[in-house]
Amino acid sequence: MAKTSIQRRLIAAILISQLVLAVGLVDVAVFVTRAQLRNAFDIALHGRVMSIAALVRYSEDDPHKLLFESDLVPPPLDKGLPDLYEVYANGHTLIARSPNWPAKQSVPPPRGDRWIASYVVDGLPYRALRLERIPVLDREGDTPSPDFLTVTYASPVVPVTQAVGDVLLYIAIGSFVLLAISAGISLWALRRSLRPLSALANSAVAVSPSNWNLNPPEQARDTLELEPLTQAMTSMLDGLHRAFTQQREFVANAAHELKTPVAILKSTLQSLLQRPRTSDEYRAGLEDALDDMARLETLMHSMLRLARAEQWASGNLRRDLAPIDVGTTCQIAMERLQAVAQQRGVKIEFTANGPIRLPADADDLELVWSNLLENAIRFSPAGETVWINVRSSGARGYVEVADKGPGIPRLSFPTSLSAFTAETPRERAIPVVTVSAWRFPRRWWKPMAAPSSRKAVREKALAWLSRCRCNTDRRAFRIVFD
Repeated sequence: MAKTSIQRRLIAAILISQLVLAVGLVDVAVFVTRAQLRNAFDIALHGRVMSIAALVRYSEDDPHKLLFESDLVPPPLDKGLPDLYEVYANGHTLIARSPNWPAKQSVPPPRGDRWIASYVVDGLPYRALRLERIPVLDREGDTPSPDFLTVTYASPVVPVTQAVGDVLLYIAIGSFVLLAISAGISLWALRRSLRPLSALANSAVAVSPSNWNLNPPEQARDTLELEPLTQAMTSMLDGLHRAFTQQREFVANAAHELKTPVAILKSTLQSLLQRPRTSDEYRAGLEDALDDMARLETLMHSMLRLARAEQWASGNLRRDLAPIDVGTTCQIAMERLQAVAQQRGVKIEFTANGPIRLPADADDLELVWSNLLENAIRFSPAGETVWINVRSSGARGYVEVADKGPGIPRLSFPTSLSAFTAETPRERAIPVVTVSAWRFPRRWWKPMAAPSSRKAVREKALAWLSRCRCNTDRRAFRIVFD
C-alpha cells in the first residue's frame, strides 16, 4: 500500500478550495458585470427609441399627416456596426424604417408597452427594444395628439460581449494572481504550522531503552492541537517505562529468589557425594532434596501465576470465569493457615453476613487471602486474634483482614504493594490494615504470588490496588473498591 502524506493532502485541499473560490468569484463577477452592462445597454436603447420617436412630426400642409426627419437620426451606438429602427403609427401605418432593415425579419407581437428581444442579422447578434403607444411629441398648442407611435430600435451586442470578455480576462488574471499569492502564503503557513509536529517526531525518535524521556519541544507544548498528543505520548512512555522497569526488576528478583533454593538443593546433593554413605543416608538426603525441589516448584508456580495474572490484567490473556462464592475461598485460606496460627498462638475468626458471588479465579482469591492472613498471623503478638470478615452492604461487598500487629510504615505503603518487596515492622504507623474488594471488572483481578517465606510482607493482595480509592486516618487504613 502506497504511503500518504498529510502535508500533501492539506496542500491539495488548500489549492483546490482556493481554485474553486477563484472560479466562483470569476463567475459571480462576470454575471454581475454582464447584467449591469445589459441594463446599461437597454437604457441606451430606450434613449435611442425616444430619440427616434422625437423625429416624427406633423406636416405643415396637412396636420393629419406624419413625417419622419431621417437626416436627424443619431449615429449608431457602435460606429463600426449599423443600428436598425422601425416606426409605425397607430400600430399599422409604417412611418420610417432604417435602410438596412432586413426584409424577412419579422417582429414578434409585443408584450405590453415595452418589449425586448434578441435577433441575429447577417450573422451579428442584435438586441432590440420595442415601445408602443408613444404619443407624438409634435403638438399644436395644448391639443392632445390622437396618434400613437410604435418604435423598434435594435443595436449589435458585440460591444457588450467584448466588454464582458475583457472583464472576464482581467478578473481571471487578477484572481489567479491572488490565488498564486494566497497559495504561497498558505503553503508557507502550513509548513510552518507543521514544524512542531516534526520536532515532536524527532523527540520521539530519541526515545530508547536508555532514554525514556520524550522531552517535547517548547513549540509542540505551546500548540493546542498537539497538547493532547504530547500528553498521550508522555503517559504512554511513562507506562512503558514502568512496565519495562517492572519486568527488569521481576527478572532480577526472580533470579535472586531462585538462587537460594537452587543453592540449597545443590549443597544437599554435593553433601551426598562428599563421602560414601549408607543407603539410609542416601535415602534421607534424597528426601531432603525432594523437599527442596518441592519448595522450588511451589515458588515457580507462584511466579508463573503472577506472570499470568499480569498478562490477564494487561489484556494479553483472556479468561472466562464463572461466579464463585468469596466466603468459601476465605474459609479455605483460613483452614490452610490454622496450623501456622496455632504454632504462634494466634486465633483466626471468620464472620460473614451472607454469600457474595462474583466472577473470579478461586485459586487466585485463595492465594490473596492466604497472603493477607499469613502476614497478619506473622506480625500479630501471641494471644491476639486475626479477623477475616466477609460482608455485603448495598451495592458493595467487603472482604476485610485485620490484625493488631505493628502495621506498615505510612511512607512505605505505596511501594509495599509491589512484587518482591520486604518491610520491617519497626514503625507503628498504621495499626490496622483493611482490604475490601467487591463489584469491580474481572480485568482488575491481579493477585500477587508470594516469592519467599522469608519476606516480611508476602505480596500484598492485589496489583490492582492502585485503581482503588483510599481513605486513611491515624488508626486504620482502608481500601474500598466501588
